[in-house]
Amino acid sequence: MKLARYELYRYSLPFSRPLVLEGTVQRRRESLLLRLSGDDGSEGWGEAAPLPGFSRESLDEAAEQLRRLAGSMVGREATDDWVDPHGEFVRELGRAAPSVRFGLELAVWNLWAAYSGRSLPQLVAPSPRTEVPVSGLLSGSPGEVLEEARIMREAGYRSVKLKVGARTVPGDVGLVRALGEELGEGVSLRLDANRAWRYEEAAEFVCGTPRFEYVEEPLADPARLPNLVRELGVPVGLDESLVAMDPEALDQHRYARAFVLKPTLLGGISQTLRVAERARSLGVTPVVSSAYESGIGTAALVALSAGIGDRTVATGLDTYRMVEGDVLETPLGLPAPSVDVREAAETSRKVDVSRLEIL
Repeated sequence: MKLARYELYRYSLPFSRPLVLEGTVQRRRESLLLRLSGDDGSEGWGEAAPLPGFSRESLDEAAEQLRRLAGSMVGREATDDWVDPHGEFVRELGRAAPSVRFGLELAVWNLWAAYSGRSLPQLVAPSPRTEVPVSGLLSGSPGEVLEEARIMREAGYRSVKLKVGARTVPGDVGLVRALGEELGEGVSLRLDANRAWRYEEAAEFVCGTPRFEYVEEPLADPARLPNLVRELGVPVGLDESLVAMDPEALDQHRYARAFVLKPTLLGGISQTLRVAERARSLGVTPVVSSAYESGIGTAALVALSAGIGDRTVATGLDTYRMVEGDVLETPLGLPAPSVDVREAAETSRKVDVSRLEIL
């Protein structure tokens, strides 16, 4: 099979409510979709979705890079090197922006899956898990958080995540204590501080709260994270710290409990798989998580979560419900405490092109 052509699209979907990202209010999710077509009729879709406030590349810059890279591939014979995380094709991507690498790789992997008669999860791992648990995302006032937690617990969620750091430290401590009582022993609680605290504030929070699975990026100065772990025994997760980090440099962060892997920010499928592999060798749990992608990108996260590691880990897919509508003909079966891996892969192949703007 040779790559016959590519098409680049743009979509814009409203958030279910205004979203504040790095101090900026976002009302819509705008992203790029890339469709690659083989001369045998095979197709593969990918999504490049720079996240405002977190991605350095703009949507226009991502579009320009996708045109150049996809255009250079037209007429080339597809090989299994295209889906080798350590292959030559990955090195050809060079300095492409993280969201561009994810979008192009996803389109290529989906194209190869269609050509070879396999699914994306089967390319990630020969025997992927059939179901992936989902970590629910809590937000709102304390009352709303507790009510939402009750609903999620009753719905069968076994993991939930709460943003902390925007309230006072005593306010966060009180809410986490109440949340722990509401959830009970059967639900794991993850926290995300987005580097909100000084060391002293983080210490105050940790000393005042009950059990939790881990807290992501608690310190404004991440260089002090090893001290926080050593002195207070707090389980921490790395998220922003992983962006642009070479997998070999991960050895310096073996103190972490979890690495939160967002392919849109991390730099694609191959980079995510390499970081996950290194995490496991260090005894750190890799946790796949989303960055407000559509069903195309979200289904790829399901596939990655189904194939990474030797044990089931709840994945952060609950941002999917924050975007109203989808580009797929049929939306994914979310929100839900778990998602069927095969169903997500099949559903993500059917895109409603009428909802897209061709570029």
